[in-house]
Amino acid sequence: MNVENFRQMYVAELQELRNVEAQLVKGLQLMAERADHAELKKGFQEHQQETQSQLERLDGMLQAHNAQPGEHVDQSMQGLIRESEKWAGMVPDPDLRDAGLIASAQRIEHYEIAAYGSLATWAKQLGFSNDQATLHAILDEEKRTDEKLTDLAKRIVNPDAAHA
Repeated sequence: MNVENFRQMYVAELQELRNVEAQLVKGLQLMAERADHAELKKGFQEHQQETQSQLERLDGMLQAHNAQPGEHVDQSMQGLIRESEKWAGMVPDPDLRDAGLIASAQRIEHYEIAAYGSLATWAKQLGFSNDQATLHAILDEEKRTDEKLTDLAKRIVNPDAAHA
């Protein structure tokens, strides 16, 4: 598909972001299964539920634009999830593995923050105020998740990994 105008580019990016969240629902399940610290495991599970909600909101936005959800596969997210799987598979010590999982999860969050920020700006430019509000709400959720991961890393996981 050739993109011929800004609206088409916006919808294509919405489709791609929807795919990001679909991949992440599965990725977070694997991260939760491999996490050792109870608080980290719980955080991944809670974020998986939040991600499912984000996915549903993106589906609604795509439906409003008469677009199908599965048109684009985000290859960057595939790579980020593979990185988290690498940490989970190559680090036998549970404290070190959890530190690696948090680092991977934060890379994912930063990728999402960049994508949601850009799309919210595009939605504003295009006059899609409902989309803009939804994208900003999800952006705030992603930022809070990143902050929670930072807090957990500083408070528990990294100190434990330093003593592994």
